[in-house]
Amino acid sequence: MKPLVAIIGRPNVGKSTFFNVIAGQRIAIVEDIPGVTRDRIYADTLWNGREFTLIDTGGIDTESDDVLLSQMRYQAQIAIETADLICFFTDARQGLTHQDEEIANLLRRSQKPVLLVMNKLDYEGLNDVLYEGYSLGLGDPIGISSVNLLGLGDLLDEIVKRLPPDDEQQEIEGHIINLAIVGRPNVGKSSLTNKLLGQERVMVSDIPGTTRDAIDTLFEHEDGSVYNIIDTAGIRRKRAIEDQSLERYSVLRSIAAIRRCDVAILLIDALDGVTEQDMRIAGLIRDEGKAAIIAVNKWDALEKETGTLEKYRMEVLDRLKFVNYAPVLFISALTGQRINQVWETVSIVYAQAGKRIPTGTLNELIGEAQMALQPPMEGGRRLKIFYATQQGNFPPTFLLFVNDPTLMHFAYERYLENQMRKAFDFTGTPIRFFLRERNQEDTQ
Repeated sequence: MKPLVAIIGRPNVGKSTFFNVIAGQRIAIVEDIPGVTRDRIYADTLWNGREFTLIDTGGIDTESDDVLLSQMRYQAQIAIETADLICFFTDARQGLTHQDEEIANLLRRSQKPVLLVMNKLDYEGLNDVLYEGYSLGLGDPIGISSVNLLGLGDLLDEIVKRLPPDDEQQEIEGHIINLAIVGRPNVGKSSLTNKLLGQERVMVSDIPGTTRDAIDTLFEHEDGSVYNIIDTAGIRRKRAIEDQSLERYSVLRSIAAIRRCDVAILLIDALDGVTEQDMRIAGLIRDEGKAAIIAVNKWDALEKETGTLEKYRMEVLDRLKFVNYAPVLFISALTGQRINQVWETVSIVYAQAGKRIPTGTLNELIGEAQMALQPPMEGGRRLKIFYATQQGNFPPTFLLFVNDPTLMHFAYERYLENQMRKAFDFTGTPIRFFLRERNQEDTQ
């Protein structure tokens, strides 16, 4: 694994601004509001030939009893424990505060290497503030301005100097499976992420909208598979977020997480059933061509009787009939009920989304399907499929050479899809068809 460098400090000292500049893209949300970055955000970066991973954290407020701020402290503590190096950010404009001193005490107790960074050093008159930094007993302070890009090279040079030697890095080999956990706010996405990881990786509370950022976590499963788990902000209805730029930005990131995942788990609250917003999210997953799993969470909290599970499954698939290829799981992220089924199912649908069908086998099936049920007549003409080949996977995509693409009726396309699913499975993944006109003579 790449060395981890944690960015630690009290709220609003410019940690996320620095993180975004170094990462080269807007990964952490930046607003002039203390407490905007709540969870740990990760980004890989490269400097002078050395790769390392930056961890942006929520600000540590040592004086508040607020439940969210206390959990942000906990998340920062986890970042400190897992980091190889800590960059402790302070605000040069404000000077050192009592909270800075308390955080410095915390970092000294961690016995991790620490770089003291005095940010917002935007003009020469602030240089004297650097001398204050020595009072914290953390070595030579490094002055930077993230906004004006001053001193960043010097800081990165110091970071690289303090990293563990190259021979201590063990890169994960093999393909990484990107797994996105998506759904409405407060359905248990962060709880499921934590249960899958077996640690308190993502902050959990019962306040809707707690996770604002899409958070990536690399995880090696006991079977050797390597996953990147993406825990996303809850996706709300558009009209509920129109005037809230922060929430709107989070929703855009959630949609982007669906686009870059290989498998998406749509989490549904068992007590609420399938809502219109759940249907919209499922539509996003389908439109992006992603393998999908529907996980009904909080199943332990629902009163049940004989046959409840199967009846509920049918109701879910009826509401989400456009993704009826997705397996439905009934879990409890709180108790861990059927969590092992999640890993097994992710592995299955990922394999199905990456499946390739030999051209001969494919054409044999298409031929048999046409013999069993001919395409309907359209204006006195009938569709003819001369040849088929698989064009790609993730999702499985097939190119059909036909006499006239306009003769393909959606019902017959659905029939072909069903025949292919019977023959080749394709559990959890959409199937796409593209039609190309070709005369019969051209295929010979």
